[in-house]
Amino acid sequence: MDSSVATVALSGLAVVLVAMTLLWLVSLRRQDASIVDPFWGPGFAIVTATYLVADGRYVDRGLLVLVLVTAWAVRLGYYLLRRNTREGEDARYRAMREAGGSGWAMRSLVTVFWLQAALLWVISAPLLGSVTSTAPLGAWDMLGAAVFLMGLAFESVADLQLTRFKADPANRGRVLDRGLWRYSRHPNYFGEFVLWWGLYLIAVGGGAYWTAVGSLMISFLLLKVSGVTMLEESLKDTKPGYAEYVRKTSTFIPRRPRG
Repeated sequence: MDSSVATVALSGLAVVLVAMTLLWLVSLRRQDASIVDPFWGPGFAIVTATYLVADGRYVDRGLLVLVLVTAWAVRLGYYLLRRNTREGEDARYRAMREAGGSGWAMRSLVTVFWLQAALLWVISAPLLGSVTSTAPLGAWDMLGAAVFLMGLAFESVADLQLTRFKADPANRGRVLDRGLWRYSRHPNYFGEFVLWWGLYLIAVGGGAYWTAVGSLMISFLLLKVSGVTMLEESLKDTKPGYAEYVRKTSTFIPRRPRG
């Protein structure tokens, strides 16, 4: 990464840290740290726009990723905002708040808001690589955009199916094993995994091979930290039929159910 790219990168970090700090102040007023979740997608649109402004060249590849990321960010942000409005503070954050006691306010700034700012910035590496590249658009970009759109469609349909399932009182305590959820226990996370690798392919089209660090980071988070692993633990305790669902259904990559 040369000095000019580093300067653009640091401008993105500064903006996302400021945005997360302001969001933290809102969370204190609302007594709800989970408002950080709806900002996750829009945060990437903001950092991409920051990279474009800081770079100043507005090349086609940068504009392409801005359009793609903004489409994803609006959908995901709206989906999570509706969930937050309907359900209130996520149970994970409530548990952290109770464990944190009187020191939770400052601790949440570092362990929730600034941590997510840092993760967002690292994961945005493919966006930075695309914005700062001057190579013409080509086959890698078209392939990456197609992969991104497939991932976005997969994530969107999975979230829609889950929302409709939860909205039916008759499904309380039951496991969703229809639609995309018949082939994967986490099709929404799989869709997000796919779209981030699509963004990396666009960065490859600009010669920014080093930006794989961003897609690798989101893959690790989805599979081992805040995605699949964390959700599996909570579902095993709250869904009586989940063990049978686990036996039949692929954890992540969609495939035909067993037996």
